[in-house]
Amino acid sequence: MAAAAECDVVMAATEPELLDDEEAKREAESFKEQGNAYYAKKDYNEAYNYYTKAIDKCPKNASYYGNRAATLMMLGRFREALGDAQQSVRLDDSFVRGHLREGKCHLSLGNAMAACRSFQRALELDHKNAQAQQEFKNANAVIEYEKIAETDFEKRDFRKVVFCMDRALEFAPACHRFKILKAECLAMLGRYPEAQSVASDILRMDSTNADALYVRGLCLYYEDCIEKAVQFFVQALRMAPDHEKACVACRNAKALKAKKEDGNKAFKEGNYKLAYELYTEALRIDPNNIKTNAKLYCNRGTVNSKLRKLDDAIEDCTNAVKLDDTYIKAYLRRAQCYMDTEQYEEAVRDYEKVYQTEKTKEHKQLLKNAQMELKKSKRKDYYKILGVDKNASEDEIKKAYRKRALMHHPDRHSGASAEVQKEEEKKFKEVGEAFTILSDPKKKTRYDSGQDLDEEGMNMGDFDANNIFKAFFGGPGGFSFEASGPGNFFFQFG
Repeated sequence: MAAAAECDVVMAATEPELLDDEEAKREAESFKEQGNAYYAKKDYNEAYNYYTKAIDKCPKNASYYGNRAATLMMLGRFREALGDAQQSVRLDDSFVRGHLREGKCHLSLGNAMAACRSFQRALELDHKNAQAQQEFKNANAVIEYEKIAETDFEKRDFRKVVFCMDRALEFAPACHRFKILKAECLAMLGRYPEAQSVASDILRMDSTNADALYVRGLCLYYEDCIEKAVQFFVQALRMAPDHEKACVACRNAKALKAKKEDGNKAFKEGNYKLAYELYTEALRIDPNNIKTNAKLYCNRGTVNSKLRKLDDAIEDCTNAVKLDDTYIKAYLRRAQCYMDTEQYEEAVRDYEKVYQTEKTKEHKQLLKNAQMELKKSKRKDYYKILGVDKNASEDEIKKAYRKRALMHHPDRHSGASAEVQKEEEKKFKEVGEAFTILSDPKKKTRYDSGQDLDEEGMNMGDFDANNIFKAFFGGPGGFSFEASGPGNFFFQFG
């Protein structure tokens, strides 16, 4: 009796299990079919839900995991899809589609070596599989792009690295590593908005990604927002304490900020020598920080202009605009130094650049002043010809004329060579021109303001210096040169 009871018990327990198992399979198949229908309609979220129900009913069916992996891939959830694909081939190692999906997930996530292994297994199972053959080629192409990018990054050929990463991302769209490398190179190329965009996209998906935090900080650092940059570097180091790049960048940022602030303080206190030394030290910290270094060069140029080292100031400002050709302050500083050194053509060029960029009244006036000085510089410098200052009095101008006219009078050089006589005659005429203009208040005002003297009806080409000389020293007989020996003369007045 005991044996019969035991058998009954066994039979009673087994029959419902078999019935339940068949029912579960039927339900799972129904869920799978519904999932397929939603997948065909591209309603991947609903497809995912029904494939999940099928898996819950039959957790050892490889195709259900494969289907859900395909759905997750369409949703861009490659890491989750990889788990399902791997489970599908664990359950059935001969499942070709499972190996293809595993490889595709590995490749999308940037693990090209693992992808190659998956595609190779698919080809072992079906050596004519065209998709496996193509995907295997794609994975090898990504491996090659990675190698080239690594070499070019060491060479600091950042444009080529960006190119390689763009090509690799066509096959590995979910690879954060490739995106970060591209973003870092974009930052090194000064393409900060693009770099920021890439880093921000990653941080939206993973707010703790230390590499993305580092790139965000790098962009701010290179845009001279050093204080904010330090905050991102610190946050990156909090997520990954051994992040070497973030550590170096954070150290450089803090050092730059400190040196620049110390230099500014010394400048404000009038300690120009110390300010120069501090700005110079700051420039040695990081040659890659273009915007900050442009400002440092301009600051040092300002210091040099205060020290009246105008050539050095011009050189510093030139270095600043080489680094940042949109840096208006550097152009203005250099233009002023050009004005101070009477390099008016260069000053006009810089002021034109400034006015084209910022059309303000102030910049227009600066340009106008430089153009006027350039125009004046192309005329004869009558003050220089007489050897007097621009603020010379009427008596000083007369005294200077008397001295220069006697010095260059043709009669005084009658015994000289024809070449010397010609040169002295030219100088004598110029002295007369200078006196005529500078001794007349109206003409002098027009000359000083850069206006054309011909508008006054005076054609300097027809000018007769002898008439001025006679009028100044008196009529005929009132003055003569007498020889007192070879090469010597004395003046005799009537």
